[in-house]
Amino acid sequence: MPNNVFIVGCGYVGQAVARSFLDRNIPVRALTRGNFQQLQQLGIQPIIGDLDNPQTLKNFQIQRDEIVFYFAPPPNQNTTDPRLRNFLNALTQPPEKIVLISTTGVYGDCKGKWITEDQPLNPQADRAKRRVDAENTLKNSELNYTILRVAGIYGAGKLPIERLQKGIPVLKESQSPFSNRIHIVDLTKVCELAAEKSPARSIYHVSDGNPTTMTDYFNRVADALKLPRPPEIDEKTAKDQLSPEMRSYLAESKRLNIQKARSELGFTPLYPDLTSGLLACL
Repeated sequence: MPNNVFIVGCGYVGQAVARSFLDRNIPVRALTRGNFQQLQQLGIQPIIGDLDNPQTLKNFQIQRDEIVFYFAPPPNQNTTDPRLRNFLNALTQPPEKIVLISTTGVYGDCKGKWITEDQPLNPQADRAKRRVDAENTLKNSELNYTILRVAGIYGAGKLPIERLQKGIPVLKESQSPFSNRIHIVDLTKVCELAAEKSPARSIYHVSDGNPTTMTDYFNRVADALKLPRPPEIDEKTAKDQLSPEMRSYLAESKRLNIQKARSELGFTPLYPDLTSGLLACL
C-alpha cells in the first residue's frame, strides 16, 4: 500500500477512495477549490488550488512516495484537457505513480463486441476526445502512470432516481445498446490495487464483467426502488425526446473484457452483476 495519497478531484469517487485509505491510517491530501471544510471533516488534508488557474498551483509539492489519484474531469468544452496539463506542469518532482480515471467512451461505438484494452481508440463525442487527450498527455510524459478506463459508476447516492421519478423515457430493449457498469465499492478496490500492484505505464478496464443494455439498467433500478419502469420509445422518437448527451451514449455499444484486471491486479468484483450491486445500494 502507498505511504501517502494525493487526490485531484475529490468528489463522489475521490471521497470513497480517500475513506478507504484513511481507514488504513494512510494520510490523504486532496486538491480543492473550496470545499476544504468538508474534506477536513472526512480527515483529508485540503490543498487549495484551481486546475483552471495555473498560478494557484504553485503552493503545494507532491512527495516522491505519494500516489496521485487524478479524478478531476476535463472542462465541458473543446476536445482537450488543459487541467491535467496544468497539474503536471506544476509538479516539481514526480510522484511514485499517477492513477488516472478515463472512460470507456474512448473506444467509440464497437457494435456490441467484446473488447480488450488493445481495442483501437475511436472517440466520437467531444467528452471522449477530451479523455483521449488526457490519456495521451500521460503517455507522452515520463511519469509512471496507470490508466483506468472506467464503465458507468453506480452505488449508494449515485442512482438515476430523479430521472426515473420524472418518467424520462428509455430506448426500446431491442434497440438499446450494451453498456457496462461498476459498483463504487469495486471501483474503489481497483484503485487500491492499481496503487499497489499495477506495473508502470499500464491500462485496465474497470467493469463488473457483466454488461447488459442501458434499458435493462434503468428497469432494474426502477424495480429495486419500487418505482414505475420508464416508458420505452423507438430510436426515431428518441432523437426528439432525449438529451444530446444521452443520445451520444446510446450511439455506442460495447462489452468490456476485464481479464487483464483479473489476472494482473487480482481483481474479483464484490458485486459482479446488477442484482447483487443494487441490493447493496439499498
